[in-house]
Amino acid sequence: MIITIAIVAILFGMTIFVHELGHYLAARWCGFVVETFSIGFGPALWKRKINGIVYKIGCIPFGGYVAIPQLDPTGMALIQGSNESENGKDSPQSTPTETPPVTLQAMPPWKRIVVAAAGAVGNMIFALILAWVVYIVGKPATPAEESALVGYVSTNSGAYASGLRMGDEIQTVNGEKIENWTDFLMACSRYKTVTVTLKRGGSDMTLTMPGEESLFKMDGKSLCMILAVDAGMSADRAGLKRGDIITGLDGQTIISRAQLIALVTERKGRPVPITFKRNDTTMTGLVTPDYDESTKLVRIGVQFNPNEVDFDRIVHPAPMSQIKSHSLAIFRTLQALTTPSQAKATSKQVGGPLAILISYYFIVKASFMVAIFFTCFLNVNLAILNIMPIPVLDGGHIVFSLIEMIFRRPVHPKVVTISTNIFASLLIGLFVILTYRDALRFTPLGGLVNKLMGPKNQATEQVQPAVVPSNTPSK
Repeated sequence: MIITIAIVAILFGMTIFVHELGHYLAARWCGFVVETFSIGFGPALWKRKINGIVYKIGCIPFGGYVAIPQLDPTGMALIQGSNESENGKDSPQSTPTETPPVTLQAMPPWKRIVVAAAGAVGNMIFALILAWVVYIVGKPATPAEESALVGYVSTNSGAYASGLRMGDEIQTVNGEKIENWTDFLMACSRYKTVTVTLKRGGSDMTLTMPGEESLFKMDGKSLCMILAVDAGMSADRAGLKRGDIITGLDGQTIISRAQLIALVTERKGRPVPITFKRNDTTMTGLVTPDYDESTKLVRIGVQFNPNEVDFDRIVHPAPMSQIKSHSLAIFRTLQALTTPSQAKATSKQVGGPLAILISYYFIVKASFMVAIFFTCFLNVNLAILNIMPIPVLDGGHIVFSLIEMIFRRPVHPKVVTISTNIFASLLIGLFVILTYRDALRFTPLGGLVNKLMGPKNQATEQVQPAVVPSNTPSK
């Protein structure tokens, strides 16, 4: 257990470190004053001042920062804390009575853009290194990496209208050989329309279907492996337990989580037989999908494990294929979050830092190489999210600098400070909400709340690291 926790701390810490190192190196190269380099937030567990820069490790390990006053004089005060409290009277921003205040040189906007973007660049470089490690060493395969079997296709999609059906096995896209589901998604992402050859029931078929627009309305093969069963709900009453794999519902063979979700939704209020495997034993039960007020979904009360792998098959995915796949997963979730019909359900799937660490723990226990693969995903995730044009994120600094370049005058400092602090407050609030919700799911707190308030108040969504594909919620 101690070794597992140490590996989690190192991998997660490296993800934060390379992001902040990117900012730090770019700031030093561009001539910025750097006050603090911190891994973690809050009071320091360790800190040392070297050549005027405070290096520290904070007690809250869910992030980090580099304090650069010429880039962000006061905007991050809510998160970073007072510079004087960290740096003492030697801080360039402190104003002791015996020393006149130090005026820092204003830096051109292009340099501020370089420094702001450097964190994401650091994460992408690290992600590429990790992707090469996975490619060279290999990792256990997921079901989607073993074949290009269609696990689900929405009936209101262009792909369905063109004839694509669940259970089809993709062979080629526009003449390009397809080995697995990731290959299929990557091929579809490059074209508006694709010609697909596939196998269906032993027969070969060819169809033409939309490419890009189909990416968000279908899914590959996946196991419905149970991570947790919600107390008091239908699956719990039917005897399902953590580690069981759901293989059938109402007489239909289950080949993906998305398929199971659709079947459960269609059978609201109707008792249906369910088949599942426990170790090597096939078992049956009876479940009744019901509307869950807390999630606004029809559910039977299970949470899925998205990290199932086949240890009997080792795959070596190409580095750029990994990066593209991770990026596509994040963009699929962002699109769902900004789509009114999907936003509410998708938001309930998103996990926070606590969910990430818990997921990390079980992934490391299962396979170190899968943990490396997950760390690659996490770095791509962090890079994309930080570059979004939102005040308090790196993308916000880039937007402010671009505005200055276009209008030949900086954004008013009060506008920068107020907008940044507003979004910092929202970020802190989101952090607290996600952490509380994760605690309900995966700590004894959830059981205590469930006993006090009843099963409907227990958080029930699937563990999702930060932002992940939106097509695998709990059921």
